[in-house]
Amino acid sequence: MLNEPLVIAGVDTHKDTHYAAVITITGEHIGAAEFPTTEAGYDALTSFITCHGTLLRAGVEGTNSYGAGLTRHLHEAGVQVVEVIRPARQVRRMRGKSDPIDAYTAAHTALANNNTVTAKTSDGLVEAIRVTYAARRSALKARTEVIVQLKSLIVTAPEAVREEYRGLSTGAVIAKLAGSRARAGDDEVAACTRSALKRLAVRYQQLNHEMTTYDTDLARLVQTVNPALVQTNGIATITAAQLLITAGDNPDRLHSEAAFAMLCGAAPLPASSGKTNRYRLNRGGDRAANSALHKIAIVRMATDPETRRYVARRISEGKTKKDILRCLKRAIAREVFHLITNPQPAADSSDLRPTRKTLGLTLTEVAEALDCSLGKISRIERGHVRDTRFLDQYRTWLTTQQQPQIAA
Repeated sequence: MLNEPLVIAGVDTHKDTHYAAVITITGEHIGAAEFPTTEAGYDALTSFITCHGTLLRAGVEGTNSYGAGLTRHLHEAGVQVVEVIRPARQVRRMRGKSDPIDAYTAAHTALANNNTVTAKTSDGLVEAIRVTYAARRSALKARTEVIVQLKSLIVTAPEAVREEYRGLSTGAVIAKLAGSRARAGDDEVAACTRSALKRLAVRYQQLNHEMTTYDTDLARLVQTVNPALVQTNGIATITAAQLLITAGDNPDRLHSEAAFAMLCGAAPLPASSGKTNRYRLNRGGDRAANSALHKIAIVRMATDPETRRYVARRISEGKTKKDILRCLKRAIAREVFHLITNPQPAADSSDLRPTRKTLGLTLTEVAEALDCSLGKISRIERGHVRDTRFLDQYRTWLTTQQQPQIAA
């Protein structure tokens, strides 16, 4: 209806219940109610916040935690959802705290549209990547704890037990312990030690198998969502997964590459005072995404000739390593933003090997001409692309080698 009032909703989310409030665009309170966190409760909440007029937007607290289910439901209903940050403690102390107060505060924040962000939809393949990544992270932590505890027990084990595993690699120790049996003549300490070590070794093998399964699933999912991202130099499956999780299933919510850099904690912050004029690393944002950018920067500093030239130039200008890393991470954030918001198909390298063989060139000759290893040329030709820029360089070089033959 044309004469329907414009309204804003706010939701204070909890594990078992959500409290919703509705206000007008002038800030007048219309009503508030509590709903259970069930499908029927989500339907009733949606009806409640849309029955008072034309709903402009809904501000929801914790869209990636307690409010995740409601956020998906509202998105499916066509409601614009913004994530509302919980008020500061000082504000809560001044106003008091209750579910109606928090719901109305969320509505007023959504009305002002200040300190809000567009919520993730969490309904696509990136959400599948997120849950798989979370389970993998847990398995990795448990596996690390197991191997640390196992090695510690070997160090303190009776000498007869310890001697059997002295000098062996970690893999050999795990395999030998997992297949070990009780020994006749062992005292109670030695017998219990062998039993504990075997169980830890078996647990390590199970966690290792679990990790392999997660890695396979992540590789498939990331390749499906954004194949060009994992083909970029320095970006492996795990770092690509984290960056996709940070962007979400709806990366269009990121309005600019500067916003993405700020989200990743890679945007430079001014830290000037008096005669000092400088920038410092951002301590905010998604620290997991910042860690992913850091890993990419470290890999490129070690393997990418162009990055190493950049580092050398900046060092000659008097920049510190922290400054250089900050600049690199900011540049990588810009590159990743364009790859995520404008997904590209996987780069095809199937033409490289036939072209090289037609020209009569060996891997050694190509590696010497492009100043890289034989393994890198082989991986590029077999389709294991991790550097699309180098792939283009290789293809361009092969084209220049073809021209003399055509001229002849």
